[in-house]
Amino acid sequence: MKDGKFITMAFESSCDETSVAVLADGREVWANVISSQIDIFKQYGGVVPEIASRHHLENINRVVDQAMEEANVTWKDIDLIGVTMGPGLVGALLMGVATAKAAAFAHDIPLVGVHHILGHISAN
Repeated sequence: MKDGKFITMAFESSCDETSVAVLADGREVWANVISSQIDIFKQYGGVVPEIASRHHLENINRVVDQAMEEANVTWKDIDLIGVTMGPGLVGALLMGVATAKAAAFAHDIPLVGVHHILGHISAN
């Protein structure tokens, strides 16, 4: 909790963008950091799953740090971690899930897996 609000950190890595958001009470977006790989894949004419996974690995910690800085939160403020669990590119998902699980375990924060397609539906 921070300022009396329930804080969620959300990880998304189902394809070629590494994203971490910090939300208050499920409605207020305090941070939404996205590391895009669009420029990388222009030369290939589409996403190359192995390359996407490697870029997630290279970028995810920086994205987490930036989101926490923008939201002005620490790990002690985070009440819940959500992470896209599928569907998506297996290697890309693995990077987000592994990072979210490690953070949840290290900081004793509950972890919730989110179905990518149902997340889109629920957002409406």
